[in-house]
Amino acid sequence: MRENRCMSADSNPVAQARPGSDPGAGLRERKKERTRHTIRTEAFRLFHEQGYAETTVEQIAAAADISPSTFFRYFPSKEMVVLADDLDPLVIRSLRSQPAELSPLEAFRAATAEVFGGLDAAEYQFERDRVELVYTVPELRGVVAQELQRNIDLIAELTAERTGAPADSMPVRAFAGALTGAIMAVFEDGVFDQERLTEVLDFLQAGMPLPSRGGE
Repeated sequence: MRENRCMSADSNPVAQARPGSDPGAGLRERKKERTRHTIRTEAFRLFHEQGYAETTVEQIAAAADISPSTFFRYFPSKEMVVLADDLDPLVIRSLRSQPAELSPLEAFRAATAEVFGGLDAAEYQFERDRVELVYTVPELRGVVAQELQRNIDLIAELTAERTGAPADSMPVRAFAGALTGAIMAVFEDGVFDQERLTEVLDFLQAGMPLPSRGGE
């Protein structure tokens, strides 16, 4: 789980126009979101057709009918076309809205179920394709490893909000590390599936029980 700190203002999800706001603002945001969606769609098509390493920013821009400079207004690099996780802001918002009586792990489970349950077939397939690329392309796997600490920091901050414990305390950091590591481990083969995510969260909730020798 990683927050989209790499996303520019132009790449944020579509903002809903508020009463009394500039009526053109909503149209501009929708146009930006359409352009961003087109960039990612065309990029993924090229990645699958000719390979991630063989695809250039210039080729992606041409396929999306934009200039390379416009591409960089939306994504700082080719890597971020794949790594940018649009679901993180949704999960964070849902997590913060979960009932206070839920434990951090229960709240995280409920939030992910809510967000992934709201995806349509195309959106869900996009996430499957994105995770497959992240964990099977060597250049991207290296970046994911570098992002591990940031992911732990983010989950620790969210856990601290919920529990009132300091984000830098040992229990909070250990929980954040365990959750981050478990999620990364279950997706390391590049196969994304909501049931697998739920399974690993249930495993953590149960105290990580390991089978005994001989399967007893």
